[in-house]
Amino acid sequence: MNREQQIITWLREEPLHLRALVQASELELNDAWLAAGFVRNLVWDRLHGYENATPLNDIDVVYFNHEDCSVAADERYEQLLLEKSPDLPWSVKNQARMHERHGHSPYASSAEAMSHWVEVETAIGARMNVAGHIELNAPLGLDTLFTFTITPNPRHAIATVFAERVSSKGWLERWPKLSVQAMNERKSLNL
Repeated sequence: MNREQQIITWLREEPLHLRALVQASELELNDAWLAAGFVRNLVWDRLHGYENATPLNDIDVVYFNHEDCSVAADERYEQLLLEKSPDLPWSVKNQARMHERHGHSPYASSAEAMSHWVEVETAIGARMNVAGHIELNAPLGLDTLFTFTITPNPRHAIATVFAERVSSKGWLERWPKLSVQAMNERKSLNL
């Protein structure tokens, strides 16, 4: 089984993840993905042999709509999800405006936005398509997700942000087999 199929299998096997994928798909948002820790944490849990998925701090729903970039739109979608599943920590963000937060040129898609996220392993999303199949979007690839590394994204050159996230997220404590790739090693990714 290739890595993509392995992740899809793990997502299908995890009831909370499968429920979240279905509910997010019902919103029919453009270019929408459940991203970041939603996929990353599950993969790291499985690679560490954990039977139970690590509780999610939030479920990041990213989508792309350049016609309505308002925070109010995100809040409306978040409220719709909370009405269906008040027990899930939904966080909805339109990637069409996220470039402003980071001082980048406007993004053209959710994948382009994810390609600028701080860690390579975080830049992955999953969604349920209209046929009921799970799809993945990994603009920086899947390889490092399976190598027990936390890898700085070459497109996000702020070392202090990377170091702060590694420390504050507690990844090395939760998943002790992980190691941090140094900023000067990131060029090996050929991104």
